[in-house]
Formats: sequence, structure tokens, C-alpha cells
Amino acid sequence: MEQVRKNSARAWLLAARPKTLSAALIPVVTSSALAFASGPFRLLPVLGCMLFAALMQIAANFINDLFDFLKGTDGEERLGPERACAQGWISPSSMKRGIALMLVLAAIVGLATFYGSIITSPSAFVADNLLLITAYFLLVGLACLVFAFLYTTLLSYCGLGDVLVYLFFGFVPVAGTYFLLTGWLIPEVWWLSAAVGLITDTLLVLNNYRDRDTDRACGKRTLIAVLGGRFGSWFYLLQGVFGALCFSALAFYGLLSAPLVLLYLLPHFLTWREMVRINRGRELNKILGKTSRNMLFFACLAVLSLVFCIV
Repeated sequence: MEQVRKNSARAWLLAARPKTLSAALIPVVTSSALAFASGPFRLLPVLGCMLFAALMQIAANFINDLFDFLKGTDGEERLGPERACAQGWISPSSMKRGIALMLVLAAIVGLATFYGSIITSPSAFVADNLLLITAYFLLVGLACLVFAFLYTTLLSYCGLGDVLVYLFFGFVPVAGTYFLLTGWLIPEVWWLSAAVGLITDTLLVLNNYRDRDTDRACGKRTLIAVLGGRFGSWFYLLQGVFGALCFSALAFYGLLSAPLVLLYLLPHFLTWREMVRINRGRELNKILGKTSRNMLFFACLAVLSLVFCIV
């Protein structure tokens, strides 16, 4: 066990899990690249969306850390990386204050980004429907807050985790970012949303694959805990395949360089083979790093194909 002073800056950094931030930033970055390919690019709203996504991800990580500790999920048999509350690095009361701080900062950044994007929007549709759009984005922000709490405390225990990842790491951030940058939505947004949601979910699938035995023991009914490891291994592989194919479908809309992302399938397939070979145990933690690397590789290919698209 790593020696960390209680409530220290190091403890908070570990609790924030910076390696998970790529999952929150990839939807914003790829959606921004699509907006760049569609018209004028606005940097400040992009940075605001990225900061909001990062703060919400950190808040979700804190919530996950706290509630898994309170539920007793993070016991000695835990296979994943160490958690701050379970290891005594951060007290539960301090973690609650940390959660509140991250959510308040996320709300401030989100409101500022929304306001700045709307008043500078080039879209006449935004000007004509300002009240409706404001109400919609407030509901989306509230849904993100509810998701951050319910995912750990309830929904991930009843097999809905993957659906929520598709929504809140795919469709919600991709479509939301694109609309804030452009003031409208196009069909390509939905293909990109599906692709990013599927690719990002490979990280959750791997976590659930590794933890399938301990999840069953503590009553956590993920899809893989219920349907088994064989299902989980194929689920992981097919998520990446269909994610790459969804992005490649952008070629039908004139983005002829979109199939470039099919290169992602090579490291994805190699990582899948290694995952199946390891099958169980803490050794699967190294596959987490490789899956995150593959996600970043996908994002780089997606951005390149969008920014330097052949129209």
C-alpha cells in the first residue's frame, strides 16, 4: 500500500484519478474538431467545456470513492487501484466537502461557458429560442449531477452502467459541445456521439470484466457479472469495432478521411487478446492503461480526420 499523508495534496490528487480525465475530455475534443470542420472555431467555449467536463469527472470520482467505501465495496479483495477513503488517505467528511467544491466549481464554469457561448453564437436559431435552449441546458446540467450520484450509488449495481456511459460520455457531451460552438446540430453529431460513447465504454467494460467475481459477491449486477467473462471479452472487442465503424460512417457525409480511425482497431485487437489471455486478477490493471492509450489514439485519429478532412 502506498504511504500517503491523510488529507494531503497527494491524497487528493490520487482520489481525483487524473488518468480517467481522458474519458471526459475525448467527447469535447472530438466534438470541437467536428465543429471546426463545419465552420468558424471558437476557442474559449471549447476550453470552458473541457474544464466543466474535467470538474464533473473529478466530482464523479470523489463520489465513487466515498460511496463504494460506505457500501463496503472496496474491501481487501479489491483488484483495482487503491481508493482514498478505503485506504484512510481522505476522511469521509473531507471527501464530502471535496465533492461539494467540485460540483460548485463545475456549476460556475458550466453557467459561464453556456452564457459566453450563447451570447456570441452565430446561429439565428439560438437567438429566436433562447429561453427554451436555456431551460434545456439547465436540465442537462442537472442530469449530469444526478448521473454522478446515481451511477455509483444505484445504477451501476443494476446493469445500467454501459447505457449511462453511452449517454453521458457520448451523446450528451458531444451534442452539447457541438451545439454550444455552432448553434445547431447536424446528422454527423449523432454518429460521432455513438462512436465516442462506444469507445469510452471499453474502459468500463474492462473494469467490470476484471471485477466480475467480486461484483457478484457484493451483489453488484453488472452485465458481465450476470452474463459471464466470455460475454465480457466479446463485449469489449465489439465495442471498439462498432465505435470505429460508427465514426467511419461520417465518410457518407463527405468526410472522406473518416475511415482513418480504423487504424485504432489494431491496438484495440492486440489489447483484447492480452486481456483474454490474462483473464483474471490484478494483472488486468495494466490493460486499463492500454485501453486508455487506445482511446487517446482513437481521439487523435478522429481529430486528424476531421480537421484535415477531404471534403
